[in-house]
Amino acid sequence: MTANTAGCRFADYFVISGLDVETGLEPDELSALCQFLQASKGRDGAGRVSSSADEGENYEQSPLRRTFKSKVLAHYPENVEWNPFDQDAVGMLCMPKGLSFKTQSDNRGPQFHSFIITREDGSRTYGFALTFYEEVASKQICSAMQTLYHMHNADQYDILHTSSTICISSSGNISDNCSDLSTGVTKLQRFNSYDISKDTLYVSKCICLIAPLPFMHACKKVLEQLHQAVTSPKPPPLPLESYVYNILYEVPLPPAGRSLKFLGVYGPIVCQRPGTNELPLVDFPIHEMFELLGLENVLQLFTCALLEIQILLYSQHYQRLMTVAESITAILFPCQWQHVYVPILPASLLHFLDAPVPYLMGLHSNGQDDRSKLELPHEANLCFVDIDNHSIELPEDLPQFPNKLELIQEISEILMAFGIPPEGNLHCSKSTSKLKDFKESNVVCDKKNGNVAGLALSTYELLKENETMVRLQALVKRTGVSLEKLEVRVEAGSNKDFKVHCDEEELKIHQLNIQIREIFANRFTQMFADYEVFVIQPSHDKESWFNNREQMQNFDKASFLSDQPEPYLPFLSRFLETQMFASFIDNKIMCHDDDEKDQILRVFDTRVDKIRTLNVRTPTLRTSMYQKCTTIDAAEKAIKLRLAKIDHTAVHPHLLDMKIGQGKYECGFFPKLQPDVLSSSPACNKWVKRSAPAQWRRKDRQKQHTEHLHLDNDQREKYIQEARSLGTGVRQPKLSNLSPSVIAHTNWKFVEGLLKECRNKTKRMLVEKMGREAVELGHGEVTLTGVEENTLIASLCDLLERIWSHGLQVKQGKSALWSHLLHYQESKEKNEALLGTTSSPGFIHDQDRRKIDSSCMPPLKISLTRDMRHIQNIGEIKTDVGKARAWVRLSMEKKLLSRHLKQLLSDHELTKKLYKRYAFLRCDDEKEQFLYHLLSFNAVDYFCFTNAFTTIMIPYHVLVVPSKKLGGSMFTANPWICISGELGETGILQIPKSILEMTFECQNLGKLTTVLIGHDNSGLYAKWLVDSVVVRNEITGHAYRFPCGRWLGKGVDDGSLERILVGELASATLETDERHCRTPPMQQSPSMIRRFVNITPANRPKLNTGQIQESVGEAINGIVKHFHKPEKERGSLTLLLCGENGLVTALEQVFHHGFKSPRLFKSVFIWDFLEKAFVYFESLEHSEQTQEENWQTRAKKFCTFVAAINSAPRNIGKDGKFQLLVCLGARDHLLHNWIALLADCPIIAQMYEDTALIKDHTLVNSLIRVLQTLQEFNITLESSLVKGIDM
Repeated sequence: MTANTAGCRFADYFVISGLDVETGLEPDELSALCQFLQASKGRDGAGRVSSSADEGENYEQSPLRRTFKSKVLAHYPENVEWNPFDQDAVGMLCMPKGLSFKTQSDNRGPQFHSFIITREDGSRTYGFALTFYEEVASKQICSAMQTLYHMHNADQYDILHTSSTICISSSGNISDNCSDLSTGVTKLQRFNSYDISKDTLYVSKCICLIAPLPFMHACKKVLEQLHQAVTSPKPPPLPLESYVYNILYEVPLPPAGRSLKFLGVYGPIVCQRPGTNELPLVDFPIHEMFELLGLENVLQLFTCALLEIQILLYSQHYQRLMTVAESITAILFPCQWQHVYVPILPASLLHFLDAPVPYLMGLHSNGQDDRSKLELPHEANLCFVDIDNHSIELPEDLPQFPNKLELIQEISEILMAFGIPPEGNLHCSKSTSKLKDFKESNVVCDKKNGNVAGLALSTYELLKENETMVRLQALVKRTGVSLEKLEVRVEAGSNKDFKVHCDEEELKIHQLNIQIREIFANRFTQMFADYEVFVIQPSHDKESWFNNREQMQNFDKASFLSDQPEPYLPFLSRFLETQMFASFIDNKIMCHDDDEKDQILRVFDTRVDKIRTLNVRTPTLRTSMYQKCTTIDAAEKAIKLRLAKIDHTAVHPHLLDMKIGQGKYECGFFPKLQPDVLSSSPACNKWVKRSAPAQWRRKDRQKQHTEHLHLDNDQREKYIQEARSLGTGVRQPKLSNLSPSVIAHTNWKFVEGLLKECRNKTKRMLVEKMGREAVELGHGEVTLTGVEENTLIASLCDLLERIWSHGLQVKQGKSALWSHLLHYQESKEKNEALLGTTSSPGFIHDQDRRKIDSSCMPPLKISLTRDMRHIQNIGEIKTDVGKARAWVRLSMEKKLLSRHLKQLLSDHELTKKLYKRYAFLRCDDEKEQFLYHLLSFNAVDYFCFTNAFTTIMIPYHVLVVPSKKLGGSMFTANPWICISGELGETGILQIPKSILEMTFECQNLGKLTTVLIGHDNSGLYAKWLVDSVVVRNEITGHAYRFPCGRWLGKGVDDGSLERILVGELASATLETDERHCRTPPMQQSPSMIRRFVNITPANRPKLNTGQIQESVGEAINGIVKHFHKPEKERGSLTLLLCGENGLVTALEQVFHHGFKSPRLFKSVFIWDFLEKAFVYFESLEHSEQTQEENWQTRAKKFCTFVAAINSAPRNIGKDGKFQLLVCLGARDHLLHNWIALLADCPIIAQMYEDTALIKDHTLVNSLIRVLQTLQEFNITLESSLVKGIDM
């Protein structure tokens, strides 16, 4: 057959698998060993282990329950070039359990299952297998089974006898135990006997079709009819070879958008294929997934798949595993699962569960063990789906899919219209079980029973007693969605309008499939209707873009997220980080024209265009308004039309050129077919000719596409392969070669993939954190910033869990990282107990750690175990996974993550004990590189622990540093302090005056912003000169310095008894950097400049008008920049208003310029000038003089604010009052008005020299214009700044 026929044949191979009589009974070592290991885990050591277990046989199992090797007995044709036959993979997946034996008393009904073989390049081949039982004709096999039974029964008798003897000797009651023994032996003989003279032995056999497309229903019918042909007493009309030849060589694939009919052994078989503008082919019954799991669980599983969380399906039915896997990947449209995909995991590949990459795998259950006995390598980020028990275990912190409740309601309508209860059929209540066999649209139109067709049928009324509906209604009441409005969708066209060429059940499956898929597809088209706007087309030529793909940003995530409704963000921010979304956008960039687009992208873009056209007329874009699917009727109609009018009919099966005597068979046995007639295709095939032009067109398009991208095919293929494996080490496991070297190579690929992912993730997080600064350094584009920091940190925690899970010897707990930490903590505590030391070896006395300037507060000791204890003491964190994530966040905030992990891994004995040789953590070079990448996080400040755990109690240490000159030893008053942060404040705390240091515990304050410090003015000497205040978070180690440098007391300085201090995180200094010199150190944290006019004017820094204008401009510019940053990147606004170089400081310089020198021993403050201006404006208001209305309003406002500040019950002093006035003026956008007012006030002449800035009208006007820029911003003041002022 020519190459042109590739892709146009319905099936590539017909396969027969089963017992090879020549080789006899061979134990299936791999699957038997797995069963043995699972069984031995459950034992406590008392159980007897047979020596033959090493060889794969478990003699505790009845021979009928053991697994034996199956073999591919025959496959036709021998090979096809476009799909080489993979004997190992097909053999494993045709009969995943191997051979099984039964007797005449067992149920021997045929079982159908499908499977998939995914090659390393991502291409797929589908297999459809029918397993049935044939009588064993070989006397040798029967004798071997009889022998196995004798051996087994002898062993079991010994065990029973031994155990009963022990019981007799211990209890002394001989008669009871003898009867127990005889009962046990009788049961053993009854249930575990095979008598060659009385019993008939049957063995499993499998016939299988390997096909390029998943036409499941058609393939199932073909196989069932072939099986029926050999089991029915009447022979089929033609030899079996005719039907197999027909399906292999004469039945084509239906072209896109067409239907095809061909003949099986006993009846016609119809299949149809969607058109190029429809959703891709899915022939698996999606409704079964909803019946097995329930709607709520399906949506959770759907969310996990979209976020590329590891998914493990678990069932004793192979077809259920396949159905759920194919159904969940089908509803991901327009995205495609990019990672390891093995819906049926053969026993020989169980080591693949150790894979530290996203996967979707199906694990077979024996139906006896419960979930608790199943030990999985890692579960921190695993979605475990127990299909048979209708349950799902989810990872922590799974975000909710947008509009989840409305989506549940819309899908519920569809499911219930087909008689499927939303909670599934496994545990449904009586009210819902009635619905299984009818369609509600029939009830709507049933006029005989008094139903009026014109009235909508309320599904809610129909299912009032349904458990899920009651829960759902309670849930949605809070959202304003009413379930009473839930109506059955009456189909636009009844099935009776069309005479379809398939049975009604199959039509219903097609209808339900397409309706559910259309609803999910509609969610994506609504959410991503404007995605094209945010695609970043590469500015380079395509070749350099391909080569630097990892460094390039292909989607403006920040802008896209900023347009989305708030409830969508937790899900979308994580979804945009997935490989499937990156691949979808890459595909979009590669394909500019419609001709170049693959079908999925073309269909999606067509739908997006329709929605955008619709939204021009009725704009609903960028809102969370739920829009129902409107494409269901059209999609359903297209399927019905194809099934009503068959487009193509294949050549009928016919007699082949066979020798006399060939083609005969024995009833009940599926024979080996004649290879000579099935090995080659017919010389002439009309379907080859029909498909050739399409093949040429496809090649033409590929050629044009390649030219457009200026790439040769090799480069393009290389890019596609690299793009698929981006961030992962292995895309797909090889089923054909399972030698130790291949397994070792696979593990090495995992290690490389993890290291690569670590490098990419750390770089991404740094660039994200550094924002524009990183862009200036050439690390990315401006559009990169804005993805949720939490999302990136959560994905780092997930990566660390996968690294710590790789090559784990014995799993303990759901978090491999926390388990390792606990082992380390335990070993350290044992060492401490043995040595009897008080200081933990876990502490590192590090002289290079940060310590606080001008303070005596000792630096915190670095201790991995102490940080663990902090996490263990937080009662809000209940799970191991939560504790591990909290520990990672804390270590990142303390800039110790790399150091802690290095210390953890320095215990080589523990690492060897916990991990296998191939584990990532035992690859020294890669481990060092990994720790080096994590070290780069020390370049930025994270507050990921402080911001995440906002309600926990945290100990804070406070140190008040008095002036070194006037130490305050005579100070008699009682000092107090109030600390404020972004999340709250402490309230007034009394400080012990003799120590000026204390530790207290309170709810997390967040980043600290201000300290209010004061005293009660009691005693003989109530004057206190404070240098600074230092406050340290004792868990994170963050210390904040609040400079003061001012007196607190009546009759000294500005008479203030309390001051608001603004601080920021203290800078790190090294001990070696401290050396005494005359030059004062540079200010590294905000300091309050002396805001009063000093006794000696020479001490005051004399700034010229240019310098003052510059400082005002910089202060205003800082505030403008603050508001132009994304909200989550903004720093402290209080610092920009009241800190060093803030707005208050800049305006102080304006009012100090040209201030007349005071008399000796008398200090004059800006507030003195403002009070005089206040008296002047008040007097004008009461006088007869009339001023313009605008002026009067400004003066009135000014007087109101000054009066309110003066009458406030606070002792904040004159400079404090000026600071408060500036802050309130900035908040209410009045500063520019007040400057204009004060510049025209006659009091200026009394208190300012002629050269003063405030007297220069040009400079004042310039100042007013600068201050007016603050009007567009909504300035919110901290409560600590305006306490006691009610404006």
